[in-house]
Amino acid sequence: MTEVQKRKLIEVALPLEAINRESAREKSIRHGHPSTLHLWWARRPLAACRAVLFAQLVDDPSSHPDQFPNEESQAAERKRLFGIMEELVVWEKVNSQDVLGKARAEIWKSCDGNPPAILDPFAGGGSIPLEAQRLGLQAHASDLNPVPVLINKALIEIPPKWAGRPAVFPGATESQIHNWAGNSGLVEDVRRYGQWMRDEAEKRIGHLYPKAKLSDGTKAAVIAWIWARTVRCLNPACRIHTPLVRSWWLSKKKGQEAYVVPAVEHGRVVFSIGHGLANAPNKSTDGTVSRTGAVCVGCGDPVPLAHVRAEGKARRIGAQLMAIVAEGGRRRVYLPPNDEHQQAAAVARPVDVPETDLPEQALGFRVQGYGMTRHADLFTNRQLVALAAFSDLVEEARERVLADGIAKGWAAGDPLEGGGAGAQAYADSVALYLGLGVSRLADIANALCMWENTKTQVRHLFTRQAIPMLWDFAETYPFGLAAGGFGISLGNLLKALAEVPAQGHPVVKQANASSRHYRDVLVSTDPPYYDNVGYADLSDFFYVWLRRSLGNTLPNTLGTVLTPKTEELVADPFRHGDAGSAERFFEEGFERVFARVREGTPDGYPIAVFYAFKQSESDDRGEASTGWETLLEGMIRSGWAVTGTWPIRTELGNRMRGIESNALASSIVLACRPRAESAKTTDRRGLITVLRGQLPEALRKLQQGSIAPVDLAQAAIGPGMGIFSSYAHVAEPDGSQMRVRTALTLINQVLAEVLTEQEGDLDADSRFALKWFEQHGWAEGQFGSAETLAKAMNTSVAGLERAGVLRARAGKVRLIAPEDLPDSYNPARDERVTVWEIVAHLLRRLEDRGVDAAAQFMAEAQPYVDMDAVKELGYLLFSICDKQGWAPQALRFNNLVTSWSDVDRAARTVSASRPVQGAFDFGTDE
Repeated sequence: MTEVQKRKLIEVALPLEAINRESAREKSIRHGHPSTLHLWWARRPLAACRAVLFAQLVDDPSSHPDQFPNEESQAAERKRLFGIMEELVVWEKVNSQDVLGKARAEIWKSCDGNPPAILDPFAGGGSIPLEAQRLGLQAHASDLNPVPVLINKALIEIPPKWAGRPAVFPGATESQIHNWAGNSGLVEDVRRYGQWMRDEAEKRIGHLYPKAKLSDGTKAAVIAWIWARTVRCLNPACRIHTPLVRSWWLSKKKGQEAYVVPAVEHGRVVFSIGHGLANAPNKSTDGTVSRTGAVCVGCGDPVPLAHVRAEGKARRIGAQLMAIVAEGGRRRVYLPPNDEHQQAAAVARPVDVPETDLPEQALGFRVQGYGMTRHADLFTNRQLVALAAFSDLVEEARERVLADGIAKGWAAGDPLEGGGAGAQAYADSVALYLGLGVSRLADIANALCMWENTKTQVRHLFTRQAIPMLWDFAETYPFGLAAGGFGISLGNLLKALAEVPAQGHPVVKQANASSRHYRDVLVSTDPPYYDNVGYADLSDFFYVWLRRSLGNTLPNTLGTVLTPKTEELVADPFRHGDAGSAERFFEEGFERVFARVREGTPDGYPIAVFYAFKQSESDDRGEASTGWETLLEGMIRSGWAVTGTWPIRTELGNRMRGIESNALASSIVLACRPRAESAKTTDRRGLITVLRGQLPEALRKLQQGSIAPVDLAQAAIGPGMGIFSSYAHVAEPDGSQMRVRTALTLINQVLAEVLTEQEGDLDADSRFALKWFEQHGWAEGQFGSAETLAKAMNTSVAGLERAGVLRARAGKVRLIAPEDLPDSYNPARDERVTVWEIVAHLLRRLEDRGVDAAAQFMAEAQPYVDMDAVKELGYLLFSICDKQGWAPQALRFNNLVTSWSDVDRAARTVSASRPVQGAFDFGTDE
């Protein structure tokens, strides 16, 4: 008889509330966060990764019936483990040895003192390997792309290599008392050699960046030069080089309003600076460019985008200085352009800069149609000069580190890529961080950076996973103390480096996930997201500068001209010819990957796979997400069964965009084990029967875990796929194997049935209100229709009016909207309390006065209504609004449910502090 495997915590329960809260909060944490070491796209929050790794390794109490023989004892033990996890996910405790010690003790206990090594074969930004290292596990990371390979080396592999070693920069050890614990010596050297680079670069090219002359005759450092791209007007009577400008505004800060004022003088556009609101641009006069084209500032004639594109391809798009932003005291000073600053930027294009080609077409790219066809085209000539200078200095700094290390008594040894542990390998390591600093600088020192007129600062290029076209752009000062300065770029990197664990013996390698081995490692991974991010094409932006800075230092990692593309697991229709071919490539690739993972996964542990997606498609078989579908198809066909699914909120919540565009605010974390050899078969009817039997309870558990309504439909796919994937074969009526797409459609159908059945938990008045809302929202309807519906629901319009659910006037009926409800409502004095009323009043208090007011009302209402039914109604109302396309109303109900845990927790505190009244003490009306 086969031994029953112990279930891990991730297969039974997770403290989702704490994980979701900290994962979302982490998005706003910057200083010292590892993500600031270098940009990578779609990183998973560290909190979620720590929690998933812990739950992937720690036994669920139900696996130890000898210690926890009943549900009560198991629940108590689970609560204790949850307490550890709730501490573990808090950012402020990320390096607490007490908290980490508790977590490690549980992991080692569940793993009999020998936990498996953790591997992320799609390591990306390194969140999972980093958190495995933090938990004391043997961390392995690999990626096909050399940029994330370097990021992972910088995060997890290099710091422990030099832990405890003092800095080698001359005078560093003498200038301060330091015990050089952890990687502090490495951090100090990167800081000092980086400062040397900055100072040396200023000596060489500082003359290209003149200071700004203020009105009082003094000079100030420039924060940014604001440029406008220009094209020649088509009007033969005009023919000026007209600026292409998104917005004339420089500052919209109250009391500091400033904007560019264009004028035409002697056939040339000139710019001045305006202040105040009297003559400020409005919606109709702000900028010259719209989605359909531009307008000439001289004659007012249209400038079609087709003309702009043609001029770009002919290399005739120019750039004219439009404004100068300087630091004047404690506020920005906005100055008009002048010849000195215009000419200072008029330098020749360097000959040794990245002239590699951009892809002709690729996910997220929009610039090629305007003549930007090479990586060097994304920068001004002055920016190219600056980046080339800093890049050259990386190699010079490396030589200095090597010489200084040898002078300190270090043996030269082998290089870093050869496994060296002496001065040469250390110099390579310092150079790697300096090279990443130059690469980071490129993100904000390019000709596609926007000037943010609300925050009055430069915004870096990659605010999203794309290289879009930008008309007016901001050029930064590389030696300053604002965003765009090399010192600032390197300083943020160092804050992250100072906080990494720097322990153990992690392994980072460049490898293809579909061909590497998986022996003796447990996979926990965050794979690519179908066609949402074109990682390789985007990362070439950084790679070309990393290769220029570090090509001689790390020749094995940076040996190719650009990053590998052919084997990258992304469904890019531009690369594969069409959407169908891209989908097949993605699916077959994942099948190969997870087939290999299945061969090497250690017994007794589930693998964990993060997946987030937002692309939906509809056809005659229903609606599904192509990325999600193809991932699952590949995994199931390679022999995996889903044993647990959890929605982990990894984005800032309650986003209108998420509701309007069907974008997920959660990742789905799958726990999977190899499907049993004895797995049964079934047919379509059998699958539907099991889904209808098991999905209702699974859905209730998701709702009790406060999953956002906007995510519910996607998250409920997990339990359904758990059922589907447990079968070796699900037969269609014609005998063929059921595809994941069909299974997903059936799961969604059963989900809709379950949500409809939940209406049965409501009172008659609330069922009427729900049906009426579905037809009319908050608008009026005919009295006769309302009366007919009321009778069908076993209630009446008159009774509903007395209950405070609706108003009937002059043959019209409408539901009372939350904002129209009275403040004085008290459920204790209501003889006809309805679930509908409680939802509406809760919503009003939450929106008007916040969580505490909503909690006070919830505590008052709890004795008179089933709060589970109230919460279910919130989900139902969101579902109606979502189907009807009522995005603002959908957002309201989404906010109510996502705030439920906070409101409920505060309500329990209110109830606990309230004195107990007599059973009939309801007060008196006055």
